[in-house]
Amino acid sequence: MTRHLLVIGAQRCGTTLLHSLLDSHPDITMARPARPEPKVFLSDELAARGIDWYRHTYFSHATSEHVLGEKSTSYLEHAEAAPRAMQMLGDADVVVQLRDPVARAVSNWRFSTKHGVEERPLVQALEENLDGPREWDPAMTSVSPYAYLERGRYVDYLQPWRACFPGRVQVLFLDEVARRPSSLSQLCAGLGVDPGEAPSQPTDLVNQSEGMPPHLPSELVDRLRAYFDDGDARLRDQLGRDLPWDRHDDAPRRDAKSETGHRVSGAST
Repeated sequence: MTRHLLVIGAQRCGTTLLHSLLDSHPDITMARPARPEPKVFLSDELAARGIDWYRHTYFSHATSEHVLGEKSTSYLEHAEAAPRAMQMLGDADVVVQLRDPVARAVSNWRFSTKHGVEERPLVQALEENLDGPREWDPAMTSVSPYAYLERGRYVDYLQPWRACFPGRVQVLFLDEVARRPSSLSQLCAGLGVDPGEAPSQPTDLVNQSEGMPPHLPSELVDRLRAYFDDGDARLRDQLGRDLPWDRHDDAPRRDAKSETGHRVSGAST
């Protein structure tokens, strides 16, 4: 029986790596083309086209795979995408991958800078984001390119998906997927495919950022951690486990040397 899988985010949390790992399993095939992401459930009009159109458009390459997967990382931030997906796909599996929200914010800033939509140095962008959101043009991008901090309050976005897909939402962490082989087997088991066919541990991280970790002022890192504390606490309670970044051992925390923002984290994004 064919089942559906949605990788719904979070942005800049290693979902390109996750997509590659899932697509390498013999019982899973991911939507093609992968870029641009399908984003079907951001649109009432596209979602209304039905499952036959969806499968024909994005999975005509499928052969004997049991799971048809789509990665569209904007879904997590659009609550209305959850009921649209439920109406079309029914009892689908939903996967969310997360990472240290401070590292994610830095990666998001780098991505926006690379694509020419951000001109501010890293420290300035983060400090101004602590004061509030920056306006953006929804006609240009499906989500704000400047939501460096808001996007890291992950727990705020999970509820609509948990409500529409009860018991079917798996939350992963980039640190564990990239470094702990058993996490891939556990993911496959949760998706109902053979964990023995789980992809081997990646030797290189996909879509890897370049350079060294940024040198953020320690005072700014403390303010960022305080910003995320409440959301992290609620996420910890909801998942019933510690978060990989609770230790903060490898968090970007240095001096203000690179305030121009040219050096960034080397983690997968």
